[in-house]
Amino acid sequence: MMKVQVPMLSTAPDAELRFYREMGIEAVSVMFRKDDWDYDSVCRLQERMARYDLTITDGGSFSVFKNPVIHLGLEGREEQIERYNQFTRTMGRCGIPVCSLAWQPDGAVRSKKAVGLHTRGSVSGIVDMKELAAREPSHGRSFSEEEIWENFRYFLERALPVCEEAGVKMALHPNDPPVDQVLGVPSLIKSSRDFKRAFELAGDSPYLGMKLCVGCWLEGGPAFGDLMEDIRYFTGQGKVLAVHFRNISAPLPYFEEVLLEDGYGEMYGIMKQLVRCGCDALLSVDHASAGIPEFGGMAGAYGYSTGYMKGLLYAAEREVQAERGR
Repeated sequence: MMKVQVPMLSTAPDAELRFYREMGIEAVSVMFRKDDWDYDSVCRLQERMARYDLTITDGGSFSVFKNPVIHLGLEGREEQIERYNQFTRTMGRCGIPVCSLAWQPDGAVRSKKAVGLHTRGSVSGIVDMKELAAREPSHGRSFSEEEIWENFRYFLERALPVCEEAGVKMALHPNDPPVDQVLGVPSLIKSSRDFKRAFELAGDSPYLGMKLCVGCWLEGGPAFGDLMEDIRYFTGQGKVLAVHFRNISAPLPYFEEVLLEDGYGEMYGIMKQLVRCGCDALLSVDHASAGIPEFGGMAGAYGYSTGYMKGLLYAAEREVQAERGR
């Protein structure tokens, strides 16, 4: 059975914790600020979360897992990989079972954050590949696909043993947007085939799994893979550690991030497939609109989408249960 979680910054105020507790949320995915993931700081955050019956179920820090020095094999790579490994050890000491990994040195690249044609007046992420293709390389030159995969292999050889020692699994997120290259950097994971290659490179280690990002599958469309079949396959392989539940207006080359009920993805059908396949991953909305500061801001925006997602899960579980009872 999937467990609903919400994404939250490590600096979230108590009011936000209380808000999600009252929504019936128990699990939290924490994005730690750059310097607040030492053991004592994480323990204090866990204690604060516990006062609201919340548990940290996975963690990450952008400067750790979206690190151009590691991904591009730049000077100082050994030190940065050791920093990633130290983060893993801290998660393990604190009993947090999953940490984030995304081979995106420039993060989830967006053309802009703005009001779009399909965003109901809210500020949301928009990708226009024609605009992105006109930009200069972000790191001084264009890299080759072979370089990116070799850097990934180099990282795995040094990170997977630490994950095993710490008892922490890495959840690999696809590249967003999932295209051949963005800003001169080839995408490591732009299709379900690339996930299979990554797992093979890791020797099918149980310590490398995936964040199955519905949004990225929808962005890529058929070029990414068959979403329903991929849910069945990767769930059966035990590789789905987390599911990011997000809808978009259309497949690439242009899309806007929209409410779950507004995009081209049939989200209830996707939810039923997750339930039918026995997915037991963590389930969360990964992106939301900016929200309105006077009415809850980002927490309010995530609260709406998370509540909608919870309703889909509730209905899907009961429909699938009824089907099996016939």
